Amino acid sequence: LSSFCFCKAVENAAGMEVPERAQYIRVIIAELERIHSHILWAGIAAHELGFDSVLYLSWRAREEVLDLLEYLTGNRINYGIFMIGGVRRDISKEQIPRIRKALDYYRDIYSKIEDVFLNDPTIALRTKNVGILTKEDALSLCAVGPTARASGIKKDVRQDQPYSAYADLEVKAITPDVLTGEVNGDVYDRIIVRLLELVQSIQIIEQCLENMPSGEIVAEKKLVKLLNQLKKAKGEGIGRHEAPRGECIHYVKLNESELPEVWKARGECIHYVKLNESELPEVWKARAPTYNNLMTWVPMLLGQQIADIPIVIASIDPCIACMDRVTILNKDNGQKSILTKKDLHELSVQKTRRITP
Repeated sequence: LSSFCFCKAVENAAGMEVPERAQYIRVIIAELERIHSHILWAGIAAHELGFDSVLYLSWRAREEVLDLLEYLTGNRINYGIFMIGGVRRDISKEQIPRIRKALDYYRDIYSKIEDVFLNDPTIALRTKNVGILTKEDALSLCAVGPTARASGIKKDVRQDQPYSAYADLEVKAITPDVLTGEVNGDVYDRIIVRLLELVQSIQIIEQCLENMPSGEIVAEKKLVKLLNQLKKAKGEGIGRHEAPRGECIHYVKLNESELPEVWKARGECIHYVKLNESELPEVWKARAPTYNNLMTWVPMLLGQQIADIPIVIASIDPCIACMDRVTILNKDNGQKSILTKKDLHELSVQKTRRITP
């Protein structure tokens, strides 16, 4: 949800106050996106382990939230509901029963998803003590999101610096010891965190529906007036959002001054935008959560079997589009052997078959 973060940064720079109702709608959409993202990830993780039946189960469950997002925003993936100053669409009283119906669906199906991922002995053998990321390594490598929380770091922007409606909801960072009483920082713990966050997202949306204030959904209804206001705005703003993969930060500067050094070195998702005297950005630099979590693969993969590479890589829920400039080289020797994604996936499936009771 980079659009959420970008809007917050521009609003901060322009000194724009977003209506309270719009803040609640933003949170509802953000948490629906988290449900969508985590269920999508669950299906991919199951596929990498060779459980395609679980992939089909997860992606069937994913359709419910995609249909709901389309119902609320008009789009299934790129929602287009966030805008500078608020949201483009309201949530009417007539739409609320449809939202509650979807939440009930996920409450009902959650026990099935939890049972498959947390109680299946084969999945436990493939994920416990595999791809371990210690708390110390997670801190030193600036891990964010579920990857960091699965290693015992209670870090969540919704908790640490509440924004939008989150300030009214008292969101707490979820770590695996909530369920198991301990933190191992392995793939299994990363599964636990994401599954528990599904339940948390359902609860957050319910609270938003119950406490939704009345009022406007945008700070300025006239787009021409809004654009003129932005053209005249000067200063800088920061937008932070706990996206499904981790913390996202947008830094926006509305004049020609330099980017502060503290933001140049920040190990999180950074978007730097410099605007001239038009509504078009002059410079835009982005840093996504995957850049933070990418280097955690190093300690995770050391000493692991080749067959475990697919699930370890998938466990951080990488956004390939956010890391397409990354090249990995073997500096120890001049030789190289290439395993395709298909080769790695087949090795992973073969290992699952070998250990299945």
